[in-house]
Order: sequence, then C-alpha cells, then structure tokens
Amino acid sequence: MAKKNNPYSNDIRPLVRRLGKLPGEWQRHDLVEFCLENRIRVINFRYASFGGKLRELRLPVNDRDYLEGILARGERVDGSSLFPGLFKTADSDLYVVPVYRWAFLNPWADDEIDIVCRFADKNGNPCALTPDNLLAGAVAELRAETGVTLTALAELEFYLLLERGNHGFAGKAQRNYHQSTPYLHGREIADEILRVVSEVTGSVKYCHSEVGYIDKLGSEDPEIDGRRVEQYELEFDLMDIEDLACRLTVARWLIRTIASRHGASVTYLPKLDEGMAGSGMHLHLALQRDGNDAMCNQSGELSEDALRLIGGVLGRAKPLTAFGNTVLSSYLRLVPNHEAPTAVCWGYRNRSCLIRVPLNFRTGKRLDQVMNPREQGPYPSTSGRSTVEFRGPDGTAFSYLLLAAVTLAAREGLSSHDRLDLARKLQVERGVVTSEHGFDNLPTSAVAAARELQQARSFFEEGGFPPSLIDLVIEKLEAENDEGLSKKLGELPAAERLEASRRFMHKDLHKH
Repeated sequence: MAKKNNPYSNDIRPLVRRLGKLPGEWQRHDLVEFCLENRIRVINFRYASFGGKLRELRLPVNDRDYLEGILARGERVDGSSLFPGLFKTADSDLYVVPVYRWAFLNPWADDEIDIVCRFADKNGNPCALTPDNLLAGAVAELRAETGVTLTALAELEFYLLLERGNHGFAGKAQRNYHQSTPYLHGREIADEILRVVSEVTGSVKYCHSEVGYIDKLGSEDPEIDGRRVEQYELEFDLMDIEDLACRLTVARWLIRTIASRHGASVTYLPKLDEGMAGSGMHLHLALQRDGNDAMCNQSGELSEDALRLIGGVLGRAKPLTAFGNTVLSSYLRLVPNHEAPTAVCWGYRNRSCLIRVPLNFRTGKRLDQVMNPREQGPYPSTSGRSTVEFRGPDGTAFSYLLLAAVTLAAREGLSSHDRLDLARKLQVERGVVTSEHGFDNLPTSAVAAARELQQARSFFEEGGFPPSLIDLVIEKLEAENDEGLSKKLGELPAAERLEASRRFMHKDLHKH
C-alpha cells in the first residue's frame, strides 16, 4: 500500500512508509485497508496494567465487518484483574479502545499489527480511574491553564543478564560506560534492541552501554545466579508526554522480548549488587509555547518558565518518589556518591543534583564547522534544544502515574511565583552536593515515600488523582516494610550484609 510520491518513504517506521502518512493523520480506514490488502491475520490490542507491564489481547482478522468493529469500538476487559484494588469484581468491565496513532507492525510476525489502547468506562467516557486517562487529563489541564505544552524524553536504563559461556574479554566493575566490542558480550542483543525499538517508535536517540558491569552475579534466584551483568541505556527523543508514556511501556516489552529470544534476561531493578551502579529512568523535560522552545531566553539562559518548571518539580520532589521509586531497592540506589541524587536541589551539568541542566548545544559556534572548517551546509535548527533532567526516578516507576504527577508539578510551578523563588533558592552553583549545603533530602525508604504522598495527597487529588488510587500506591509502598533498612544492613557483618542485600534487591526482579 505504498503511496506514490510518498514523502515518508525514508521514515524509519515501516507502517509510516507503507501508509504514506504520519501517525497523527492515521484514520481507521487507513488501518482497515492496510490489513485487508496485506493479509494481516491478527490484531494485537496492547495496554498497560497498573505496574506498567504491557498486556495483550489477540484478535483475528475474520473479515472486513469484524475488523471495522474491533477498530471502532475496541473490546471488553476485566479491570479488576488489570488494576487489582482499583475496581470491584462486581463492577469491573472496561473497554480497551485502540489509539490509531499508536499502531505498529509486529517486529516478528509479518501478518500481525499491534495497537496500543486506552481505557473507557461503561458510558464510553475515558475511565477516570486508569493511569492513561489520568495523564491525559493532567496534560489537558496544563495546556488550558498555562498555554504551555510539556514534552519529555526518558533515559531507560536496564541490566542485561547473560550466560557466561564466553570467558574472554571480561569487563571491569564500574568501568563499562560506552564500552565497545569485544568487551561487550551483549552487544548483539543491544543492537537488536536499538533497531527494533527505533523502527516501532521512531523516537530513539541512541543506545549505549552504561557504567554497570558484574562479571558473575551471586543470587538466591536461579534465573540470575552466576550470570554476567551488563548495563545499558536506551534514550528517547523529546515527544508529547502522553506519547512518551506509551513508548516507554512498549519499549520495556520489546527489550524483554528481544532478550528472551536470545536466551538472556532483562531487569529494570534500580540495584543489583552492593557498590555497583544502579539503574535509573531519568526524565528530561522541556516546555513549548505556540510550538516554540520556551526553555531559554534570547541570551541563551534558562527562561523564567524553565525556572518555574524546576521549582515546580523540586517543590513536589519528595512525594514524586512515591510514583518514581516504588520498591525497597529504589532506596538502596538513592545513596550518596553513586551519581544518584539524594538532595532536593538543581544545578548546571551537576550529576549529584536531583535536577541537572545538561549541555544544550548552544555553543555560540557551529560545532560542525569547528571540526570541519570547510563545511558550508545549513546547521540543523533543532541543535539548541534545552531540557532539564529529573534524575530521581528508576525503572520501577508507575510510569503513567509518574508522568501525570510531574505534569501537575509543572503546572503548579508555572502558576505560582513561590516556585520561581524556590528554584532560585535551591540552585547549586558548583561542586558536589553534600549535607553541608543544608538541602532537604529525598525519602530514604518506600515507607517514608508513602508518608510524603499521604501528606501531599490533597494536591494530587485536586489534580485528578482518585483517592482510591492514592490509597493503593501508599499501600504498595508500605508493604515494602523497609523503614530503617539501610541502617540495619550496615550493622551486619560483611558476608551477611551482602547476602541480605542481594535477597532484598532481587525479590522484585520482574515486578515492573
């Protein structure tokens, strides 16, 4: 079904090339005709459950009428099974309705299409209890109240767990950052991850190895005991924050599936071993007004809007951990001296801060001509985009809830002069952040994060979070029962501490 004079013939996404349209322009008719003309036999409806895992419902393409029907009205699912604790068994029917722009060709089956869905209630309205609609509502309110669009990208870090069949070219602990072959034993898997996630989402910036490397992991869990561990990061490009929630969920599923097909495993746990690098899920945030960058003023400095955004997130940083750091090992990652933030502050290019303002390519010089003096071509207009990086969250985040909560914090920041003052107060001029700076600290346990959310729940409920959802998050955090855990571990002899730490860290291997 390739279009003549197709302007998207070079797009990395196969379905964009085949339809000759960008995803935002796709209609049901486009998908129906494509499926019939290309002998598509199965439609996979996909949607995120509470913990963020991607679920599926496989529907055969019986005929045109059936295809039209399922793409128009969706299907029924059991909300009490997808979201335990939010829906009563006696009244838990939901509709899953496909979002056409979130369709993609299945990477491993030529006769299947996958479509990410959203949830509707019995009246056909967006279901107020489900995280996807909570995020959509927060985004709409932000735009209506401030006139600003919040875009975001995520740095998704993960551990690749490999069989130790090849003992040559062993790596070194904490020295694997941007490593290359032959010292990367999982490079073939990481390369497939890069290619497949890029083709599905069209939004990947890069994939690279990260600092973490464990040559032989010890564990009580037979799935990972004795495995070689390599840490990787997949980074997306800026997009609307609703699309990011979808892309993150799909990418996490794709990464796990690819690893499994290679006989390996993947976990998004924030910590796997003592003294080793943890995995985060950093969020880069940016603002637009009328389609234009609103992060910098004409002199290239952070704009007042950007400072308000920083102040908004920092002002709600403690309860945000309840959505972004959800298991006890999250708080074994958020410790000093491991490039993981512990204090509520921000700074330029400072990786010890909770919010970092990274280099933005606004150098005053064309970098291409600095290194290639004879270059005469135009310089890309997007080279100077600015972001602020929220470094607290990790891979256990309830991603839809986290992004909704961050959106509410951004809205508060843009609407309150107090948040502008807070940002100016919490800036770190230079140097590593220490206790001597006197900044507030993030919660040190899941139980403490639950307390912070309880204290701030009125803010989130006024922003659209259902009270029952807040209760459920608090319940899950309190169930970690990790108050004072770090201190207790520190009092154990070294061998006992290592054994206990691994047991705690590895208990949630595939929870999210």
